[in-house]
Amino acid sequence: MSPRRIVLGAAGVIGVAAVIEVLSRTGLVDETALPPASTILREAGKLAADQEFLVDVGATLRAWFGGLALAVLVAVPLGVLLGSVPLLGTASRALVELLRPIPSVALIPLAIILFADPTRMKMSLIFYACLWPILINTLYALRDVDPMAKDSLRAFGFGTLSVLWRVSLPSAAPFIATGVRIAASVALIVVISTELFAGGVDGVGIYLSDTQSGGGRPDLLLAGACWAGVLGLLANMSLLGLERIAFRWHGAQVEAS
Repeated sequence: MSPRRIVLGAAGVIGVAAVIEVLSRTGLVDETALPPASTILREAGKLAADQEFLVDVGATLRAWFGGLALAVLVAVPLGVLLGSVPLLGTASRALVELLRPIPSVALIPLAIILFADPTRMKMSLIFYACLWPILINTLYALRDVDPMAKDSLRAFGFGTLSVLWRVSLPSAAPFIATGVRIAASVALIVVISTELFAGGVDGVGIYLSDTQSGGGRPDLLLAGACWAGVLGLLANMSLLGLERIAFRWHGAQVEAS
């Protein structure tokens, strides 16, 4: 990420914080509903040293990583199979288009029935939500592989698997990685939403829900939400960094992302 983008991003965050501070301090917005940004940031700083909150963060990250990893392990091979065998791809298209619009949150009651363990319940919903962006990106990436490159390899006597391994997968890999990065953000939204609606023992969503008991603490709620945003930002930056290292030859695409 270029220094200019970092500076502009920081300026945007500071600008939003300043607007919230002014709105709250001047009374344009009820301070009990929207605390000043300085108060929110102070509470967020305290949470960084709060052991109970760190346990909640750890529980959320474990479910997030487990569900995302499972989705990658299933969606990428499945996408390669459906994208490489036109008959299977055509036969499965209607099923994919039917299932992928179903929001994971709508499946929370079913997940509660199927999985007694809260972590497995969260992972199952994350898996479902992340499956589709990775699968769709894999399918479209394989379809967009340069046919001339594949025909050239076949002309030299290479078989279907060799063409897939030497041409199709390397060409599609950056786009598959983008699908994983999109799915990572979706996974964080799903895991915190599941914790909020389904409850459980620990997790960032559980913490956010607890802040509203006994009259409610909007400052703690927003401080926890800030950390949720930081987790999403760090996850995106980490995956983007891995993309730049792994696909240095495809730098223009990664930089544009």
